[in-house]
Amino acid sequence: MPVIVTAGAQLMCSFGMAPSVLNVLPAAKVQCSNMTPACITDNQPMVNIMPFGMCTSMANPQVAAATAAALGVLTPMPCVPMTAAPWAPGSPTVLVGGKPAVNHTCKCMCNWGGVIQVVNPGPAATTMIP
Repeated sequence: MPVIVTAGAQLMCSFGMAPSVLNVLPAAKVQCSNMTPACITDNQPMVNIMPFGMCTSMANPQVAAATAAALGVLTPMPCVPMTAAPWAPGSPTVLVGGKPAVNHTCKCMCNWGGVIQVVNPGPAATTMIP
């Protein structure tokens, strides 16, 4: 059964070197086990999705430049998430403020090629009711 993702969920990026935390603003004024559930539009960099330590993606211009300066040796640079698209696919049955909720199987794509996924759905994650 899918699990609703709430504020404080632990995230990981495929090109990041450290986990991050999902911040969910209480704009929808909805609570789930005393926590704010995430909807698919909670994907804003540096608002909802925080950095993942260092980035190792060569699609990231900072990493590419640092690697070129190091004569081709991969040189990670500080992560600055670049997420333009919402979380996908979203819950087909549970809505948060009129938008599909994020469940533990959703993914968010970074413009630098990273796949951001939920590692831990949150401190008060709740199983969805079909």
